[in-house]
Amino acid sequence: MPGPAADGGQVPFRGAKEEIRPRVEGPGDGGGPRHGVVWRNVVLMSLLHLAALYSLALIPAAQPLTLLWAYFCFLLTALGVTAGAHRLWSHRSYKAKLPLRIFLAAANSMAFQNDIFEWARDHRVHHKYSETDADPHNARRGFFFSHIGWLFVRKHRDVIEKGRKLDVTDLLADPVVRFQRKYYKITVVLMCFVIPTLVPWCVWGESLWNSYFLASILRYTISLNITWLVNSAAHMYGNRPYDKHISPRQNPLVTLGAIGEGFHNYHHTFPFDYSASEFGLNFNPTTWFIDLMCWLGLATDRKRATKPMIEARKARTGDGST
Repeated sequence: MPGPAADGGQVPFRGAKEEIRPRVEGPGDGGGPRHGVVWRNVVLMSLLHLAALYSLALIPAAQPLTLLWAYFCFLLTALGVTAGAHRLWSHRSYKAKLPLRIFLAAANSMAFQNDIFEWARDHRVHHKYSETDADPHNARRGFFFSHIGWLFVRKHRDVIEKGRKLDVTDLLADPVVRFQRKYYKITVVLMCFVIPTLVPWCVWGESLWNSYFLASILRYTISLNITWLVNSAAHMYGNRPYDKHISPRQNPLVTLGAIGEGFHNYHHTFPFDYSASEFGLNFNPTTWFIDLMCWLGLATDRKRATKPMIEARKARTGDGST
């Protein structure tokens, strides 16, 4: 999930600084901050979604292997976010050895949702200040804003200021995170666009046109929107069996699309749990993947909320649903 650039004083290998918009009062805004539209993002996202719509017309003419490859790239993309930037680097819910971290970093570049450092830092801000002005995609500002609109305006002052105060030394201490951040543009071009396009063209003779629009553009657009649904739909629609006082919900449809990330009321209640769900392997492909990596010896130290802890919390703050 893209977020504000890092503060130059905290990130020695990237000197970009945040732009903090001054407060401008206007009619009906209650004296709050008004954020300028980032027209570059509006134009690029509009063009991307128009290209994705065009891509749908190419599906009947594509080879079946190309469609399977596009779905495989989608799964890699999703794991780079769910098992990588989210459960490993944002929450430290398990430990991964170097080969797995390299794989997840490459998959994260295929996702093209900002580098691991920026994604994890902004996600920590989201959890710490959820549904406030410091939340990058505050769901209290509506579905459109929390889904994609937050990318169309400059960041709220609180997002920037709170983000600078977080301890992110663990992220900077990881050489894989530092390498990916330093060479992010190169890795994105290769992983998000070049490799997904060239494999169908070179290996089984798909047209370069179909390869590009289906395995790169359509796959990328779908993966973005599924990630964004965790920010929007999973904060608005569903039940709250663990904590009725917070916005995140249990949303089965988001769980289906986001390979296990829709158990969102549970996740915000127990963010340290590597499974992000009470139900373990019950349709949670990201958990399946992490468990497989543990079986292969590439991951260790999975953190889990205990059953008594879960039941006590449900009885104390849940909405009574299951």
